[in-house]
Amino acid sequence: MPAVPSCILDPIRDQFLALLPVREDRHPLGCHNPRISDALVFDRLVQVLVFGCGYERAADEHCSATTLRRRRDEWIAAGVMESLRLLALAAYDRMIGLELDRLNADGCITKAPSGGECAGRSPVDRAKLGLKRSQLTDGTGIPLVTEPAPANTRDHTLLPATLDRFTALEQALGPLPEHPRLALDAGYDYRIVHDDLADRRIDARIAPRGAKTPIRTGGRWVVERTKCATRRSVCIPGSAGRNSEGGSWAE
Repeated sequence: MPAVPSCILDPIRDQFLALLPVREDRHPLGCHNPRISDALVFDRLVQVLVFGCGYERAADEHCSATTLRRRRDEWIAAGVMESLRLLALAAYDRMIGLELDRLNADGCITKAPSGGECAGRSPVDRAKLGLKRSQLTDGTGIPLVTEPAPANTRDHTLLPATLDRFTALEQALGPLPEHPRLALDAGYDYRIVHDDLADRRIDARIAPRGAKTPIRTGGRWVVERTKCATRRSVCIPGSAGRNSEGGSWAE
Protein backbone atom coordinates (compact mmCIF):
# COMPACT_ATOMS: atom_id res chain seq x y z
CA MET A 1 0.00 0.00 0.00
CA PRO A 2 1.55 3.36 -1.01
CA ALA A 3 2.26 5.95 1.65
CA VAL A 4 0.76 8.74 -0.47
CA PRO A 5 -1.72 8.44 -3.39
CA SER A 6 0.06 8.35 -6.74
CA CYS A 7 -1.86 11.37 -8.02
CA ILE A 8 -0.13 13.44 -5.31
CA LEU A 9 3.24 11.70 -5.06
CA ASP A 10 4.07 11.26 -8.75
CA PRO A 11 4.21 14.98 -9.69
CA ILE A 12 6.29 15.84 -6.61
CA ARG A 13 8.66 12.93 -7.26
CA ASP A 14 9.13 14.01 -10.88
CA GLN A 15 9.84 17.59 -9.82
CA PHE A 16 12.29 16.45 -7.18
CA LEU A 17 14.19 14.07 -9.46
CA ALA A 18 14.57 16.88 -11.99
CA LEU A 19 16.41 18.91 -9.34
CA LEU A 20 19.06 16.25 -8.70
CA PRO A 21 22.48 16.98 -10.19
CA VAL A 22 23.87 14.63 -12.82
CA ARG A 23 25.92 11.94 -11.09
CA GLU A 24 29.21 10.89 -12.65
CA ASP A 25 30.29 7.26 -12.44
CA ARG A 26 33.89 7.49 -11.24
CA HIS A 27 34.60 3.81 -10.67
CA PRO A 28 37.86 3.06 -12.56
CA LEU A 29 36.64 -0.29 -13.86
CA GLY A 30 32.92 0.37 -13.99
CA CYS A 31 32.16 -2.97 -12.33
CA HIS A 32 30.54 -1.93 -9.06
CA ASN A 33 27.01 -2.91 -8.07
CA PRO A 34 24.26 -1.13 -10.01
CA ARG A 35 23.03 2.04 -8.31
CA ILE A 36 19.52 1.81 -6.90
CA SER A 37 17.19 4.21 -8.67
CA ASP A 38 16.56 7.58 -7.07
CA ALA A 39 12.81 7.14 -7.57
CA LEU A 40 12.78 3.97 -5.46
CA VAL A 41 14.79 5.59 -2.67
CA PHE A 42 12.54 8.66 -2.75
CA ASP A 43 9.42 6.52 -2.26
CA ARG A 44 11.04 4.71 0.69
CA LEU A 45 11.98 8.00 2.36
CA VAL A 46 8.40 9.20 1.95
CA GLN A 47 7.27 6.06 3.76
CA VAL A 48 9.64 6.83 6.63
CA LEU A 49 8.17 10.32 6.99
CA VAL A 50 4.50 9.44 6.52
CA PHE A 51 4.43 6.33 8.71
CA GLY A 52 6.92 7.64 11.30
CA CYS A 53 8.90 4.39 11.11
CA GLY A 54 12.62 3.67 11.16
CA TYR A 55 14.71 3.14 8.04
CA GLU A 56 14.98 -0.59 8.77
CA ARG A 57 11.20 -0.99 8.53
CA ALA A 58 11.03 0.85 5.20
CA ALA A 59 13.93 -1.17 3.78
CA ASP A 60 13.57 -4.47 1.91
CA GLU A 61 15.54 -6.69 -0.44
CA HIS A 62 15.46 -3.98 -3.11
CA CYS A 63 16.72 -1.09 -0.96
CA SER A 64 18.60 -1.34 2.35
CA ALA A 65 18.45 1.03 5.31
CA THR A 66 22.08 1.94 4.71
CA THR A 67 21.24 3.00 1.16
CA LEU A 68 18.38 5.14 2.43
CA ARG A 69 20.63 6.97 4.89
CA ARG A 70 23.47 7.36 2.39
CA ARG A 71 21.20 8.72 -0.37
CA ARG A 72 19.47 11.00 2.14
CA ASP A 73 22.81 12.52 3.12
CA GLU A 74 23.84 12.80 -0.52
CA TRP A 75 20.71 14.76 -1.36
CA ILE A 76 21.13 16.98 1.68
CA ALA A 77 24.68 17.82 0.62
CA ALA A 78 23.38 18.64 -2.86
CA GLY A 79 21.00 21.18 -1.32
CA VAL A 80 17.81 19.78 -2.83
CA MET A 81 15.97 18.95 0.40
CA GLU A 82 14.90 22.54 0.98
CA SER A 83 13.56 22.63 -2.57
CA LEU A 84 11.58 19.47 -1.82
CA ARG A 85 10.08 21.03 1.29
CA LEU A 86 8.99 24.10 -0.66
CA LEU A 87 7.56 21.96 -3.47
CA ALA A 88 5.48 19.98 -0.98
CA LEU A 89 4.21 23.11 0.77
CA ALA A 90 3.34 24.81 -2.50
CA ALA A 91 1.51 21.72 -3.77
CA TYR A 92 -0.47 21.44 -0.54
CA ASP A 93 -1.36 25.12 -0.69
CA ARG A 94 -2.65 24.78 -4.26
CA MET A 95 -4.69 21.61 -3.67
CA ILE A 96 -5.97 22.11 -0.12
CA GLY A 97 -4.86 25.52 1.13
CA LEU A 98 -2.66 26.65 4.01
CA GLU A 99 -4.19 28.80 6.74
CA LEU A 100 -1.36 31.29 6.91
CA ASP A 101 -3.40 33.98 8.64
CA ARG A 102 -3.40 31.81 11.79
CA LEU A 103 -0.04 30.54 13.05
CA ASN A 104 1.11 28.51 16.04
CA ALA A 105 4.62 28.04 17.41
CA ASP A 106 6.21 26.01 20.19
CA GLY A 107 9.41 24.18 21.06
CA CYS A 108 9.94 20.41 21.08
CA ILE A 109 12.80 18.50 22.72
CA THR A 110 13.96 15.22 21.20
CA LYS A 111 16.86 12.90 21.96
CA ALA A 112 20.19 13.06 20.12
CA PRO A 113 22.20 10.09 21.43
CA SER A 114 24.79 10.35 18.66
CA GLY A 115 25.43 14.04 19.18
CA GLY A 116 25.72 16.47 16.28
CA GLU A 117 26.65 20.12 15.98
CA CYS A 118 23.21 21.19 17.27
CA ALA A 119 23.03 18.76 20.19
CA GLY A 120 23.08 20.08 23.76
CA ARG A 121 22.40 18.98 27.34
CA SER A 122 18.71 18.18 27.70
CA PRO A 123 17.05 19.78 30.76
CA VAL A 124 14.36 17.09 30.81
CA ASP A 125 16.49 13.96 30.29
CA ARG A 126 19.25 13.99 32.94
CA ALA A 127 21.46 16.29 30.83
CA LYS A 128 21.78 13.72 28.04
CA LEU A 129 22.31 15.03 24.53
CA GLY A 130 19.18 16.34 22.88
CA LEU A 131 17.78 18.79 20.31
CA LYS A 132 15.30 21.63 20.60
CA ARG A 133 13.11 22.16 17.55
CA SER A 134 11.20 25.40 17.20
CA GLN A 135 8.08 24.40 15.28
CA LEU A 136 5.84 26.82 13.39
CA THR A 137 2.56 25.55 11.93
CA ASP A 138 -0.39 27.01 10.11
CA GLY A 139 -3.86 27.19 11.65
CA THR A 140 -4.54 23.49 11.08
CA GLY A 141 -1.17 22.20 12.30
CA ILE A 142 0.63 21.80 8.96
CA PRO A 143 4.36 22.30 9.72
CA LEU A 144 5.80 25.34 7.95
CA VAL A 145 9.19 25.84 9.63
CA THR A 146 11.39 23.74 11.90
CA GLU A 147 14.39 25.53 13.42
CA PRO A 148 16.90 23.25 15.26
CA ALA A 149 19.00 24.22 18.29
CA PRO A 150 20.60 22.61 21.37
CA ALA A 151 18.11 21.11 23.81
CA ASN A 152 18.95 23.62 26.55
CA THR A 153 17.90 26.60 24.39
CA ARG A 154 14.85 28.50 25.62
CA ASP A 155 11.87 28.55 23.29
CA HIS A 156 11.45 32.31 23.02
CA THR A 157 15.05 32.86 21.86
CA LEU A 158 14.39 30.74 18.75
CA LEU A 159 11.26 32.61 17.70
CA PRO A 160 12.96 35.40 15.66
CA ALA A 161 14.89 32.91 13.49
CA THR A 162 11.73 30.82 13.08
CA LEU A 163 9.72 33.81 11.90
CA ASP A 164 12.51 34.90 9.56
CA ARG A 165 12.29 31.54 7.83
CA PHE A 166 8.51 31.91 7.62
CA THR A 167 8.93 35.26 5.87
CA ALA A 168 11.23 33.59 3.34
CA LEU A 169 8.35 31.28 2.32
CA GLU A 170 6.86 34.16 0.34
CA GLN A 171 9.06 33.26 -2.63
CA ALA A 172 7.48 29.81 -2.85
CA LEU A 173 3.92 30.48 -1.64
CA GLY A 174 3.29 33.98 -2.89
CA PRO A 175 2.18 36.98 -0.79
CA LEU A 176 1.79 36.20 2.91
CA PRO A 177 -0.87 37.75 5.18
CA GLU A 178 0.14 41.19 6.42
CA HIS A 179 -1.15 40.75 9.97
CA PRO A 180 -1.22 37.04 10.85
CA ARG A 181 -2.32 35.87 14.28
CA LEU A 182 0.25 33.88 16.26
CA ALA A 183 -0.70 31.71 19.26
CA LEU A 184 2.06 31.04 21.82
CA ASP A 185 2.24 29.48 25.27
CA ALA A 186 3.55 31.12 28.44
CA GLY A 187 7.14 30.27 27.54
CA TYR A 188 7.06 33.21 25.13
CA ASP A 189 5.62 35.80 27.52
CA TYR A 190 8.64 38.13 27.54
CA ARG A 191 8.87 41.80 26.67
CA ILE A 192 11.49 41.15 23.97
CA VAL A 193 9.04 38.77 22.24
CA HIS A 194 6.15 41.24 22.43
CA ASP A 195 8.31 44.00 20.96
CA ASP A 196 9.63 41.82 18.14
CA LEU A 197 6.15 40.65 17.18
CA ALA A 198 4.88 44.23 17.21
CA ASP A 199 7.68 45.24 14.83
CA ARG A 200 6.71 42.37 12.52
CA ARG A 201 3.03 43.45 12.69
CA ILE A 202 1.98 40.05 14.00
CA ASP A 203 -1.08 39.82 16.23
CA ALA A 204 0.31 37.78 19.13
CA ARG A 205 -1.86 35.78 21.50
CA ILE A 206 0.50 34.73 24.26
CA ALA A 207 -0.64 32.87 27.35
CA PRO A 208 0.43 34.89 30.42
CA ARG A 209 3.03 33.40 32.72
CA GLY A 210 1.71 32.12 36.01
CA ALA A 211 -1.87 31.73 34.79
CA LYS A 212 -3.56 28.45 33.93
CA THR A 213 -4.52 28.76 30.30
CA PRO A 214 -6.30 25.85 28.54
CA ILE A 215 -4.31 24.39 25.67
CA ARG A 216 -7.22 24.99 23.29
CA THR A 217 -7.04 28.72 23.91
CA GLY A 218 -6.11 30.43 20.66
CA GLY A 219 -5.87 27.10 18.85
CA ARG A 220 -2.48 26.16 20.35
CA TRP A 221 -3.42 22.50 20.52
CA VAL A 222 -2.68 21.98 16.81
CA VAL A 223 1.05 22.67 17.26
CA GLU A 224 1.11 20.26 20.21
CA ARG A 225 -0.31 17.58 17.93
CA THR A 226 2.33 18.36 15.30
CA LYS A 227 5.10 18.18 17.92
CA CYS A 228 4.04 14.65 18.84
CA ALA A 229 4.41 13.66 15.19
CA THR A 230 7.87 15.26 14.91
CA ARG A 231 9.13 13.17 17.81
CA ARG A 232 8.54 10.06 15.66
CA SER A 233 9.76 11.34 12.32
CA VAL A 234 11.31 14.75 11.72
CA CYS A 235 12.14 16.50 8.47
CA ILE A 236 14.54 19.41 8.59
CA PRO A 237 15.51 19.97 4.96
CA GLY A 238 18.66 21.85 4.16
CA SER A 239 20.42 21.49 7.52
CA ALA A 240 22.98 18.77 6.86
CA GLY A 241 25.04 17.67 9.84
CA ARG A 242 22.85 19.45 12.36
CA ASN A 243 21.10 16.50 13.93
CA SER A 244 22.15 13.35 15.73
CA GLU A 245 22.47 11.24 12.57
CA GLY A 246 24.57 13.67 10.59
CA GLY A 247 21.66 14.41 8.25
CA SER A 248 18.33 16.15 8.11
CA TRP A 249 15.86 13.29 8.09
CA ALA A 250 16.08 11.55 11.44
CA GLU A 251 14.33 8.55 12.90
